[in-house]
Amino acid sequence: MKRFPVIGVLCVGAILGLSACSDDSSPEEEATKAAADLCTDLAALKADNAKLKALDPANATKDQVKDAYEAVQKDWEGVKENANQLKDAEREAVKSAAEDLKKSYQSLPGDTTGKDARTQLQPQIENLDQAATAAATGLRC
Repeated sequence: MKRFPVIGVLCVGAILGLSACSDDSSPEEEATKAAADLCTDLAALKADNAKLKALDPANATKDQVKDAYEAVQKDWEGVKENANQLKDAEREAVKSAAEDLKKSYQSLPGDTTGKDARTQLQPQIENLDQAATAAATGLRC
């Protein structure tokens, strides 16, 4: 149970931080938002499942069980939807970062030295590394 409050706080913090973002978000920002949404939905699913579990079989009415069950099912739908969005966003982030690296490499002048090329490509290399790491982490690779 100690993880639940920590996860909830992290999710709320991520959501608040993302709410300040503009509508013109990068693929990396979309993946981050999808992860935060999924985290929020998982927290809601755990909370509603805990409510269902906490119902006393000796005193719970059929309506109470039904309401708690329906809340869990609604949360599950959100989890499924956001899990798919997360996968799509992570895939798009890796694709975008790889394409940016390719474009940057192809735009290097023919007489660029290896040192200069490596220096100029550093931001794209870092972006691709971050996107691939995030996708691998999401897949538990």
